[in-house]
Amino acid sequence: MPVSSDSTILPLDHLALRGADDDDALVLREGVLSWKDLRTRVSRLAAWLAHEVPEKGARVATWSAKGELTCLMPLAAARAELVHVPINPLLKHAQAAHILADSGAALLIGTSARIGTLDANEVPASCRVLEEAEVLELAQRLGGALPPSAADPDTLAAILYTSGSTGLPKGVMLSHANMWLGAESVSGYLALASDDRTLAVLPLSFDYGQNQLLSTWFAGACVIPLDYLVSRDVMKAVERHGVTTLAAVPPLWVQLCELDWPPETAAKLRRLTNSGGALTADLVRRLRALFPSASLFPMYGLTEAFRSTYLDPALVDTHPTSMGKAIPHAEILVIDESGDVAANGIEGELVHCGPLVAQGYWRDLQRTAERFRPAPAASRYGGTAVWSGDRVRRDSEGLLYFAGRRDAMIKTAGNRVSPQEIEEAALATGLVAEAVALGVADARLGQVIHLVVRAAPGQQDAGEELPRRLMQELPNFMQPKVIHWREAMPVGPNGKIDRTLLASEIAA
Repeated sequence: MPVSSDSTILPLDHLALRGADDDDALVLREGVLSWKDLRTRVSRLAAWLAHEVPEKGARVATWSAKGELTCLMPLAAARAELVHVPINPLLKHAQAAHILADSGAALLIGTSARIGTLDANEVPASCRVLEEAEVLELAQRLGGALPPSAADPDTLAAILYTSGSTGLPKGVMLSHANMWLGAESVSGYLALASDDRTLAVLPLSFDYGQNQLLSTWFAGACVIPLDYLVSRDVMKAVERHGVTTLAAVPPLWVQLCELDWPPETAAKLRRLTNSGGALTADLVRRLRALFPSASLFPMYGLTEAFRSTYLDPALVDTHPTSMGKAIPHAEILVIDESGDVAANGIEGELVHCGPLVAQGYWRDLQRTAERFRPAPAASRYGGTAVWSGDRVRRDSEGLLYFAGRRDAMIKTAGNRVSPQEIEEAALATGLVAEAVALGVADARLGQVIHLVVRAAPGQQDAGEELPRRLMQELPNFMQPKVIHWREAMPVGPNGKIDRTLLASEIAA
């Protein structure tokens, strides 16, 4: 797809070349890596990967907390011409096993605790499993060096797994070009500079989280990865590391706004970015009051196209609920039911066109065909577009506003959760005969999960056992807040469970 003439697209691993040798690039618990150190370690890890997994395009999965391995792998795997598959560290063994099998991973690198949760039959026979500490030691012992790659930018670089509205997570295929242009775009409109310091609190397995790394390194700046336990940890890290850039989701912003920030600490932040859910007008006001010297960037994104829109900080106070306009390298159209561009004020489907559009879903032609379709006739890019399923409207100034979702996804604490995945986990316990997972509006989390179940025969006393079993099988962010037990489920005219009626009863 065409891009602006001032954009030079390079293989993703070339991001390791962006910074000055002596500047900080990555702050780890073990110490600080300069840009010279970063280049050395990316080259060394890439050499080890190429030695161990010589097949170009093979998939290499990581399942670990934030650290040296998870930060270096996006670049090292790209340099070795492999495909990185980051697994969310919050996932449990069943979800990780699905990703390993679906991706056909040749290698899994993870922490011993996470690897230990996998049964032998959950790891494909063709997938080697190594602990991250061992890998870093082996890479150092090998002592190799792999020069910057000359990969075609259209080559697959990563598969990011995201929940769908039905079924298990699906893998979104991202090329070097997708990720390079995403980094360039965000680095540009955020006006990141080499003296910036980004606190990376979001999971690196998400597109939003991974771009914390890539856009910061595009600017030659420094990343401080943080796995926080409580929101106060974030405030302390801002103070300790002189953080200038913080990306978060609405539930975390709510928690951060409840802290007593010292004015001198709050003043260190130059910019705040939000995605993974819309900011309310009240939360915008609280953020602006707490961080008056920071620019606030509300954003909207899709894993299938990385990111679509952002709101100019100059418009945040007057248009606090707007999604803004298209980011650089993106074309965003609002398409009505007839396939034409919707008039101002008329609701339509958000369609994302341009070079940020992913290559589809890994090994899933059916779902790819449903979401990745020819761009509307009005598109200046043409080619393939992502039809988001999200309903939006455009005002007379060209600003976009979110109207609703077409699918049944539950969005809680910045996570996209598949109702079917929760339902299948509940049914797999054998304790229930029917299960329906629903999202209920919540001021702090966006939505919370309610699970409506009918007990299986002979399991009428399973009220205490079901939560315990779900805790074993599902990550924390998928746990139901409330479980409703019913003797019978309402059925609609089509013979299916009436989810709409259940949702209205719970919300009442």
